[in-house]
Amino acid sequence: MAVKKFEDLIVWRKAQDFSVAIYKNYSNLKDYSFKDQITKASVSISNNIAEGFDRKTNPDFIRFLYFAISSNSEVRSMLYLSNRLEHISLSKAKELIDSSNEISKMLYGLINSMK
Repeated sequence: MAVKKFEDLIVWRKAQDFSVAIYKNYSNLKDYSFKDQITKASVSISNNIAEGFDRKTNPDFIRFLYFAISSNSEVRSMLYLSNRLEHISLSKAKELIDSSNEISKMLYGLINSMK
């Protein structure tokens, strides 16, 4: 089946799920600047996938996939810091980091398939 819209991309769906998990895990955090940064970065992952897809050229799509990878890396870095600041438990941080790593692998795989 050919992908006709960004909603068909599994990586986009996983990025959306990841953002929901980030929002849920930080909904009660009183460190508002931290919460704002990690939630915005998490949303940026799926948004960059969507925006790049609708550019309709492979070079543009690939460029936006790299933006998505960068946002994902930012979230992952914040997850490590979040655990050190005791905003979330080590087990929850590891779970979310694993999801982030899976998304990165999928994004790199998609990029490689388009080259």
